[in-house]
Amino acid sequence: MADDRKIMMTRLEGGEYFMRVVDRSEVNLKEGKRSRKEGFTMRRFWNNLLSLLLFVLVFGLMSLPNLVQAQQKEAPTQYVPCLIYRTGPFAPGGSGTGSGWEDLMELRNMQGGVNGIKYKYEECETAYDTARGVECYERVKSKNPAYMHPFATGISYALLDRTARDKIPLIFMGYGRADASDGRVFPWAFTFPTNYWSQNTAKIKFIGQQMGGMDKLKGLKIANLYIDIPYGQETKPLLDEMAKMYGFEVQHFPVPWPGIDQKAQWMDIVRRFKAEWVINRNWGVSCTVPLKEAARLGFPRNRILGVWWCGSEEDVMAAGPAAAGYYSTNFNGVGRDFPVIQEIIDKVYGAMKGNISMTRVGTVFYNRGVVTGIAMDEAIRTAHKKFGVHPVTGEEMQWALENLNITEERIKEIGAEGLMPPIKTSWKDHEGGGWVRFQQWDGQKWVPVGSWVAPLREFVRERVETSAAKYAKEKGITPRTSEALK
Repeated sequence: MADDRKIMMTRLEGGEYFMRVVDRSEVNLKEGKRSRKEGFTMRRFWNNLLSLLLFVLVFGLMSLPNLVQAQQKEAPTQYVPCLIYRTGPFAPGGSGTGSGWEDLMELRNMQGGVNGIKYKYEECETAYDTARGVECYERVKSKNPAYMHPFATGISYALLDRTARDKIPLIFMGYGRADASDGRVFPWAFTFPTNYWSQNTAKIKFIGQQMGGMDKLKGLKIANLYIDIPYGQETKPLLDEMAKMYGFEVQHFPVPWPGIDQKAQWMDIVRRFKAEWVINRNWGVSCTVPLKEAARLGFPRNRILGVWWCGSEEDVMAAGPAAAGYYSTNFNGVGRDFPVIQEIIDKVYGAMKGNISMTRVGTVFYNRGVVTGIAMDEAIRTAHKKFGVHPVTGEEMQWALENLNITEERIKEIGAEGLMPPIKTSWKDHEGGGWVRFQQWDGQKWVPVGSWVAPLREFVRERVETSAAKYAKEKGITPRTSEALK
């Protein structure tokens, strides 16, 4: 029995000890409970540790994409605000040019960026409204854009002084005030590849060619049909001067905004003035009206010559058969038969990253946006060569835009041969060439007529400098000199 018993001592609360004899089985039971308790505690410790490690692993895996994204966000980008208009009466022009511009930037991003610097572009809707355009500018200028390109004459006028003050280049390719081509007075404004005045001299040259020579202009009656807003009025003085120079008669026919009703003007043009040629200087829906009115009165459409903002597919298709034979100017090629356009289709639209319906890729306005993107892309590369590879500032971009030289060889290398003309600027000349193309609507598509036409450069430049000098005097601006640039 002695082997089955054991003496156990228990300490009481008062500090005294109580001794008793218990069975060994009772002792084993207590020790077993204690052992199981200790075992449970150890298992819980290891389970907790394992759970913690598993949590850390899962959290780490879940956080990995965010960490990668954070690293990508930290990579330097070239910020480009896109002031465009996808709404309003001129949405076809705004959406087409804006999307072509954005698609070119998207293509470059997919290729790794411009020397490794990717674009970060952001749209701001202006609806072609000047007040909204200014609001957009004030909203984005703190993000350090390298340039502004509002695609609207009214907005460009409103931003001219603001961008100069903020040292941000203002681009208006084929629109805006023509005298800003004088870089001595307008160091922050750029009109390349051509301006409205160069376009009009090329128009008169084209009309002369169609009539059999420039001497055949003498006595010719030309009607200038224009939408009665600053954009429409821009070329009136120039046409008056050219009429004196070549001996033709020009009469101006204003069309009140929005230009949907032009019956009175066309009756005047055809029946009273008896015009032999009509220059169509409208915009948006008012571009189409002259074609319908001409057809109604029997005026030949191949004697109507439109401004390049009245030379899109949207302008002629709405007129149906009445548009066949109509001419317009342009400063970009049309269609998809260009390597850079095919590259955009294959890579950008192939990856579902396009910014507009595929049906509009290759149209007049879309290709004009691509040309915009190429020109600005080349300016950034020019800045990189001078200042190093990094996001370009406004002041660096201004230097690059005054030293832009996009040669025919470079255009071919880009895959844009025939899509755009060469551009070569200087600190004095912000137009960079002034080349113009002509095209004719055959009822289905635009067909190029001849090659690039040079404007009357000396004639245009003389008037650009005269107008710019007047502006400088009004604004108290001292024109730059070559000595000041050293």
